[in-house]
Amino acid sequence: MLGKLALRNVMRSARDYLVYFLTMTVVSAIMFAFHSLLFSREIQQLFDMAVIFAALVGMATFFVVLIVAWLINYMVRFILEKRSREFGIYLLIGMKKKEISRLYMRESLLLGAAAFAGGLALGMLLQQILLAILYSMIMMEYRPRLEWSAGCLITTAACYGGCYLLALLRCRGKFRRMNIHALISSQKQNEEIRESHERAKRWLLPLSGVFLLVFALFLFFFKAWDVPVILGFLLGLVVTIYVFYTGVAAWVICYIRRKGKGIFKGQNLFLLRQFSSKLKTLRFTLGTLTSLFVLALLGCAIALMFNDYQNQTLLDKWPFDVMVFSSDTRDAFQEELEVLNRECGVKETLIYDIRQNGTDTVNAWLYSHLKTFDGAYTSADGSLDREALGRDEIWAYYEYDTYLALSDYNRLREMAGLLPVELEEGEFLLHLKERVWDETGDFTGELEIRVDSGSGEPGGSAEPGSRIAEHSTRLRPAGVYTEPLSQDGHNGADYLLIVSDRTAERMTPYYRLLTANLEGRAPDDLLQKLDALPSGDSSMDFGGHRENTDMACGTDNIVVYVVTNIVRDNLIPEVKFMLSSIIFALVYIGLVFVCVALTVLSVQQLSDSAKYRFRYQVLHQIGLSHREISRVILKQLAGFYLCPILFAALISGTMAVYLGWKFNVHTGTHTMAAGYFGLAFLLFLCVYAVYFVVTYVGFLRNALTKA
Repeated sequence: MLGKLALRNVMRSARDYLVYFLTMTVVSAIMFAFHSLLFSREIQQLFDMAVIFAALVGMATFFVVLIVAWLINYMVRFILEKRSREFGIYLLIGMKKKEISRLYMRESLLLGAAAFAGGLALGMLLQQILLAILYSMIMMEYRPRLEWSAGCLITTAACYGGCYLLALLRCRGKFRRMNIHALISSQKQNEEIRESHERAKRWLLPLSGVFLLVFALFLFFFKAWDVPVILGFLLGLVVTIYVFYTGVAAWVICYIRRKGKGIFKGQNLFLLRQFSSKLKTLRFTLGTLTSLFVLALLGCAIALMFNDYQNQTLLDKWPFDVMVFSSDTRDAFQEELEVLNRECGVKETLIYDIRQNGTDTVNAWLYSHLKTFDGAYTSADGSLDREALGRDEIWAYYEYDTYLALSDYNRLREMAGLLPVELEEGEFLLHLKERVWDETGDFTGELEIRVDSGSGEPGGSAEPGSRIAEHSTRLRPAGVYTEPLSQDGHNGADYLLIVSDRTAERMTPYYRLLTANLEGRAPDDLLQKLDALPSGDSSMDFGGHRENTDMACGTDNIVVYVVTNIVRDNLIPEVKFMLSSIIFALVYIGLVFVCVALTVLSVQQLSDSAKYRFRYQVLHQIGLSHREISRVILKQLAGFYLCPILFAALISGTMAVYLGWKFNVHTGTHTMAAGYFGLAFLLFLCVYAVYFVVTYVGFLRNALTKA
């Protein structure tokens, strides 16, 4: 008997709460698809960084589980309240509380199990889509194939089932405390709206606007960001999100009370009363949904930043097939050349020295002018504050300025597919990263580059920053070049000074490089074999700190990759995989957060469509046609949907523009800062449109059934 009743109620719930059922199906599919990437043996075999991918996706799963648990708990309690009168009738006809509780738990578990089963089927399709996207991003071929893993299935089932069980256990306690009267009158209690102190509360709306304006100004113009300031603004932002809706509801109520002109136009009075009542009863829920929208939009914008970086900058970062660094200026790279000749066809090679002149003129200018250092090493007169620089362990640049002979420079340009340049005796060129050039422009006129004239020892013995006092000649600037030339510690760090061969011969060799181009694609294990050589101690660090004490790293931030040995065909997929891990984790969180938030909005409106059917019948009886009522419903839904979305867009848009601007400065990408958020918001609107259309169609069907 109870089994048949539970099955009938499940079918009815699936129909009445279709959006919720479909969302749980999609969420379980997303969880299964992303977990399958964690347990993919092929990914684990392909990349040493698979553990980073697993850690990031695992961290994302933690936040996803929290929000899914909140959704399930919210929906279980919401459905319980909507069916409270039905359960009260069950008590009247003699059923025990324990039986009703078991019935409801059985219904919820059946509904959840059906959504999970559908999610597994959809998840296998989504798994193939994710793998195809991942392999495409890392520039590798993917052949579709199903991957089943017991660990993936168990992990997904544990996360999904645990959320359901916790929600149901909480509801069981609520059943025990309720009586017939409480169950019967539960819905009426939810309809009560208390209006008090609305004149005072309406000031919360302008106060929220003032806080957001101050927050934006501090974000773009305030530099002394420390932990207390950040925590203070985050706390204020959270409070603002929640009190904003109290202020909006109070403002609408006060507007109606003073009989503003707008309330007498069309059905505005009906719409404003509906809108204010929903804000009053759901202000905490709307605040939570706004927070989810903010996190989802911001996460998606950041994911787009990293995707833009790997598409715009990463491929230009290493223009040569192989580069090997050596601090030994007498190194002939015999072992490295033997490995290259044995493992692959070598098209062309070049062994050359990066030189120094015992001065750090360019270093001093960059340390004291680049925004990256935020004025930390700039003295009052605009010069370098060497005392401040000495207190910090900064590995952006080498100790001395880095020079390269013109003949070696032109040979490198030829290997990179660039045209050679000319340089007269007594002149110098500056080869600078395009990212730094975008910030500084041509500053060669401010540099005093002096070199030894030919008498005495080279300038290598001079103190950093000192001028070569005797037998020195000042070089004239002859231009700036910004083509990609692998300047993350190999061909200088951010820059190289190009001088004539005669001038370079009077300088001291600083370190030595081997650069090679191959006949075809490098073997997958070439980098590992180079690193295995006694001289191939490759080190890397993504946080901007130098691990190899012989190398500088430049001023790139956010994504920094410093290695002794570079094999482009091996490193690009590796770095792309690391970046893809971040992108996938952020998209994973954002997609689930958006689906959860929109589900709550949709279910709330669809529930009201049947509950308030009488109101639309009255509108029909006073002369409104079905088409006019449909327009009223469209405006009602649009207002309820757009309010949290637009408010979230204002907050996340401000933060995304700031982060996009900083991201461009530190990585060299050229996309407009607002472009990242614009694309994220556009993708968000696509998901929003699907939920809105489904809700609108369902609302019309429920509201106009008897109208």
